[in-house]
Amino acid sequence: MAKNTETVPAAENKAAAAAMDANLEKAKKQGRLWFRIKRNKISYIMLAPYLILFTFFTIAPVLVSMGFSFTYFNMLEAPTFVGWKNYIKLFLDDDIFMIALKNTLLFAVITGPVSYILCVLFAWIINEFRGKMRAFLTLIFYAPSICGQAYLVWNIILNPGRTGWLNGMLIKWGFIDEPILWMQTEKYVLPVLVIVQLWLSLGTGFLSFIAGLQTVDKSLYEAAAMDGVKNRWQELWYVTLPSMKPQLMFGAVMQITQSFAVADISIQLAGNPSVNYAGATIVTHLLDYGTTRFEMGYASAIATVLFLLMVGTNKLVQKILGRVGE
Repeated sequence: MAKNTETVPAAENKAAAAAMDANLEKAKKQGRLWFRIKRNKISYIMLAPYLILFTFFTIAPVLVSMGFSFTYFNMLEAPTFVGWKNYIKLFLDDDIFMIALKNTLLFAVITGPVSYILCVLFAWIINEFRGKMRAFLTLIFYAPSICGQAYLVWNIILNPGRTGWLNGMLIKWGFIDEPILWMQTEKYVLPVLVIVQLWLSLGTGFLSFIAGLQTVDKSLYEAAAMDGVKNRWQELWYVTLPSMKPQLMFGAVMQITQSFAVADISIQLAGNPSVNYAGATIVTHLLDYGTTRFEMGYASAIATVLFLLMVGTNKLVQKILGRVGE
């Protein structure tokens, strides 16, 4: 019995010592953090305007939107808390959202990886040129993503009459006898939108790859050749891509955002709503409830689901890119 009574204080002393050590370690970390902040205070002061703007115009709206997603809010009355009702309706009662979710995931799975790989390959090829030729080719590939009249061009190409470029060529070559209503026929809507999205996808990520390729240390290629790298594809995998991981990560984030946030091309080419919602995406569904019906609580629930999809996909891509060059 005496033995047991001696064991209890010993255990308590060990627990107290462990807690004290933990507190000391925590205090040391806080001290080191405060020391680093004081040492780099000029940098923090320079970053402060951006951090303030980012907090108020990015982080705060996301948090407010998440809060509104649990309410009924029609812009005229005060928000009313409804719990999980919006999410239950979204996944169990909203058939249009399920179509939009399927279309968005198809866009992400097809256009995301394909456009990302195309950006890397075209940037790699263009980087082989020098001077004005490289600048000219970069402009040619980048221009569609910044062209304000891109949808006008595709509306001309996809014109449903015989005067449409695509219909005119297909009739001239004998592939079809009558013009096809491309964006009014359900089976053609999504494939056409995917093609247009790929055409527009060489944007900011493409430019970041061009910049990243020009910063790769040339001496690494000589060292790789001595270590047994024998061709350009091995150079790309073992030297070039590992040397530009920050640009690869940035480009991945941009491509993911573009592929999940598809809306403008669907609205401009197929209308909103499109025929049988064949071109509906999560963002077009969000715009319908947010800017047409003004059901802001339900629109916030849609936005929250889209946000979580983007974050989850970004985490997955980070893990994949972390294995580049292994």
